[in-house]
Amino acid sequence: MITPQKALVPGIIIGCIILALLAHLLTSTQPAQAATPVAAKAVAAAQTTTIAQCTLALPASIAPWCSLIEQAAQKYAVPADLVAAVMLQESGGQPEVISASGAVGLLQVMPSDGIAAGFICGSGPCFASRPSTQELLDPAFNVDYGVRMLANLIQKYGSEREALRAYGPYNVGYYYADKVLAIRQSL
Repeated sequence: MITPQKALVPGIIIGCIILALLAHLLTSTQPAQAATPVAAKAVAAAQTTTIAQCTLALPASIAPWCSLIEQAAQKYAVPADLVAAVMLQESGGQPEVISASGAVGLLQVMPSDGIAAGFICGSGPCFASRPSTQELLDPAFNVDYGVRMLANLIQKYGSEREALRAYGPYNVGYYYADKVLAIRQSL
Protein backbone atom coordinates (compact mmCIF):
# COMPACT_ATOMS: atom_id res chain seq x y z
CA MET A 1 0.00 0.00 0.00
CA ILE A 2 1.28 3.47 -0.98
CA THR A 3 1.06 6.04 1.79
CA PRO A 4 0.09 9.64 0.98
CA GLN A 5 3.62 10.75 1.90
CA LYS A 6 5.18 8.38 -0.66
CA ALA A 7 2.76 9.56 -3.38
CA LEU A 8 3.55 13.19 -2.61
CA VAL A 9 7.26 13.00 -3.50
CA PRO A 10 6.77 12.09 -7.21
CA GLY A 11 4.11 14.80 -7.47
CA ILE A 12 6.52 17.39 -6.11
CA ILE A 13 9.25 16.26 -8.51
CA ILE A 14 6.90 16.41 -11.50
CA GLY A 15 5.65 19.83 -10.37
CA CYS A 16 9.22 21.15 -10.15
CA ILE A 17 9.99 19.86 -13.63
CA ILE A 18 6.89 21.54 -15.02
CA LEU A 19 7.77 24.83 -13.29
CA ALA A 20 11.31 24.67 -14.65
CA LEU A 21 9.99 24.10 -18.17
CA LEU A 22 7.54 26.99 -17.84
CA ALA A 23 10.26 29.27 -16.51
CA HIS A 24 12.47 28.34 -19.45
CA LEU A 25 9.66 29.09 -21.91
CA LEU A 26 8.88 32.43 -20.28
CA THR A 27 12.50 33.57 -20.22
CA SER A 28 13.39 32.38 -23.68
CA THR A 29 15.55 34.78 -25.67
CA GLN A 30 13.48 34.31 -28.79
CA PRO A 31 11.87 37.57 -29.96
CA ALA A 32 8.22 37.83 -29.02
CA GLN A 33 5.62 37.74 -31.76
CA ALA A 34 3.72 40.99 -31.94
CA ALA A 35 0.14 40.62 -30.76
CA THR A 36 -1.26 43.60 -32.64
CA PRO A 37 -1.00 44.65 -36.30
CA VAL A 38 0.58 47.98 -35.29
CA ALA A 39 3.18 46.21 -33.17
CA ALA A 40 3.84 43.63 -35.90
CA LYS A 41 4.54 46.38 -38.45
CA ALA A 42 6.78 48.22 -36.02
CA VAL A 43 8.74 45.06 -35.17
CA ALA A 44 9.22 44.27 -38.85
CA ALA A 45 10.28 47.85 -39.63
CA ALA A 46 12.66 48.02 -36.69
CA GLN A 47 14.26 44.70 -37.56
CA THR A 48 14.88 45.72 -41.16
CA THR A 49 16.15 49.25 -40.57
CA THR A 50 19.07 50.71 -38.73
CA ILE A 51 20.32 48.04 -36.34
CA ALA A 52 23.73 48.19 -38.00
CA GLN A 53 23.85 51.97 -37.40
CA CYS A 54 23.01 51.61 -33.72
CA THR A 55 25.76 52.84 -31.46
CA LEU A 56 24.50 50.83 -28.48
CA ALA A 57 25.43 47.22 -27.78
CA LEU A 58 22.03 45.84 -26.80
CA PRO A 59 20.60 42.45 -25.90
CA ALA A 60 18.82 40.80 -28.83
CA SER A 61 15.40 41.35 -27.25
CA ILE A 62 15.68 45.14 -27.42
CA ALA A 63 18.10 45.58 -30.34
CA PRO A 64 15.22 46.04 -32.81
CA TRP A 65 14.25 49.20 -30.93
CA CYS A 66 17.72 50.77 -31.01
CA SER A 67 16.84 53.52 -33.49
CA LEU A 68 13.72 54.48 -31.48
CA ILE A 69 15.77 54.53 -28.28
CA GLU A 70 18.52 56.67 -29.79
CA GLN A 71 16.09 59.11 -31.45
CA ALA A 72 14.06 59.70 -28.29
CA ALA A 73 17.17 59.85 -26.12
CA GLN A 74 18.67 62.52 -28.33
CA LYS A 75 15.37 64.44 -28.63
CA TYR A 76 14.88 64.63 -24.84
CA ALA A 77 18.56 64.65 -23.74
CA VAL A 78 18.30 61.39 -21.79
CA PRO A 79 21.17 58.88 -21.98
CA ALA A 80 20.30 56.18 -24.51
CA ASP A 81 21.73 53.44 -22.32
CA LEU A 82 19.40 54.53 -19.51
CA VAL A 83 16.41 54.29 -21.86
CA ALA A 84 17.58 50.85 -22.98
CA ALA A 85 17.90 49.72 -19.36
CA VAL A 86 14.37 50.92 -18.56
CA MET A 87 13.03 49.10 -21.63
CA LEU A 88 14.84 45.91 -20.73
CA GLN A 89 13.47 46.03 -17.19
CA GLU A 90 9.95 47.07 -18.14
CA SER A 91 9.07 44.98 -21.18
CA GLY A 92 12.11 43.02 -22.25
CA GLY A 93 11.53 44.50 -25.70
CA GLN A 94 7.97 43.23 -26.11
CA PRO A 95 5.89 46.10 -27.55
CA GLU A 96 2.51 44.49 -26.92
CA VAL A 97 2.95 43.68 -23.23
CA ILE A 98 0.39 45.02 -20.76
CA SER A 99 1.23 44.54 -17.09
CA ALA A 100 -1.11 43.34 -14.35
CA SER A 101 -1.38 46.97 -13.19
CA GLY A 102 -2.29 48.15 -16.71
CA ALA A 103 1.03 49.65 -17.86
CA VAL A 104 1.48 49.36 -21.62
CA GLY A 105 4.22 48.74 -24.16
CA LEU A 106 7.97 48.93 -24.38
CA LEU A 107 8.42 51.46 -21.57
CA GLN A 108 5.33 50.36 -19.62
CA VAL A 109 3.50 53.68 -19.52
CA MET A 110 0.25 53.86 -17.56
CA PRO A 111 -2.58 54.78 -19.96
CA SER A 112 -5.71 56.84 -19.37
CA ASP A 113 -7.98 53.84 -19.94
CA GLY A 114 -8.17 50.18 -18.98
CA ILE A 115 -7.24 49.13 -15.46
CA ALA A 116 -5.37 52.41 -14.93
CA ALA A 117 -8.60 54.40 -15.28
CA GLY A 118 -9.68 53.01 -11.91
CA PHE A 119 -6.70 54.47 -10.02
CA ILE A 120 -7.93 57.56 -8.18
CA CYS A 121 -5.60 60.33 -7.00
CA GLY A 122 -7.03 63.27 -5.15
CA SER A 123 -10.27 64.19 -6.87
CA GLY A 124 -10.05 62.09 -10.03
CA PRO A 125 -8.30 59.40 -12.06
CA CYS A 126 -4.51 59.48 -11.67
CA PHE A 127 -3.76 59.03 -15.36
CA ALA A 128 -6.63 60.93 -17.00
CA SER A 129 -4.24 63.09 -19.04
CA ARG A 130 -2.28 60.12 -20.40
CA PRO A 131 -2.63 58.58 -23.87
CA SER A 132 -4.87 55.57 -24.48
CA THR A 133 -3.76 51.96 -24.43
CA GLN A 134 -4.11 51.81 -28.22
CA GLU A 135 -1.78 54.79 -28.66
CA LEU A 136 0.76 53.31 -26.27
CA LEU A 137 0.81 50.00 -28.16
CA ASP A 138 2.53 51.88 -31.02
CA PRO A 139 6.24 51.35 -30.22
CA ALA A 140 7.40 54.69 -31.65
CA PHE A 141 4.76 56.59 -29.69
CA ASN A 142 5.42 54.58 -26.52
CA VAL A 143 9.17 55.17 -26.57
CA ASP A 144 8.79 58.87 -27.38
CA TYR A 145 6.20 59.39 -24.63
CA GLY A 146 8.05 57.29 -22.05
CA VAL A 147 11.39 59.01 -22.65
CA ARG A 148 9.71 62.42 -22.46
CA MET A 149 8.23 61.39 -19.10
CA LEU A 150 11.64 60.21 -17.90
CA ALA A 151 13.30 63.45 -19.06
CA ASN A 152 10.71 65.49 -17.17
CA LEU A 153 11.30 63.43 -14.03
CA ILE A 154 15.08 63.85 -14.30
CA GLN A 155 14.57 67.60 -14.61
CA LYS A 156 12.09 67.67 -11.72
CA TYR A 157 14.11 65.55 -9.28
CA GLY A 158 17.63 66.45 -10.38
CA SER A 159 19.02 62.92 -10.64
CA GLU A 160 18.48 59.78 -12.64
CA ARG A 161 18.04 57.66 -9.50
CA GLU A 162 15.31 59.91 -8.12
CA ALA A 163 13.65 60.08 -11.52
CA LEU A 164 13.65 56.29 -11.80
CA ARG A 165 12.19 56.01 -8.32
CA ALA A 166 9.28 58.16 -9.51
CA TYR A 167 9.00 56.37 -12.87
CA GLY A 168 8.77 52.89 -11.40
CA PRO A 169 6.26 51.31 -9.02
CA TYR A 170 5.29 53.74 -6.30
CA ASN A 171 5.69 51.44 -3.31
CA VAL A 172 9.15 49.92 -3.75
CA GLY A 173 11.44 52.75 -2.65
CA TYR A 174 14.72 52.72 -4.56
CA TYR A 175 14.51 49.04 -5.48
CA TYR A 176 13.33 49.72 -9.04
CA ALA A 177 15.75 52.61 -9.58
CA ASP A 178 18.73 50.61 -8.38
CA LYS A 179 17.71 47.62 -10.48
CA VAL A 180 17.50 49.74 -13.66
CA LEU A 181 20.83 51.41 -12.89
CA ALA A 182 22.43 47.97 -12.41
CA ILE A 183 21.02 46.87 -15.77
CA ARG A 184 22.47 50.02 -17.32
CA GLN A 185 25.90 49.18 -15.91
CA SER A 186 25.72 45.74 -17.48
CA LEU A 187 24.92 47.07 -20.98
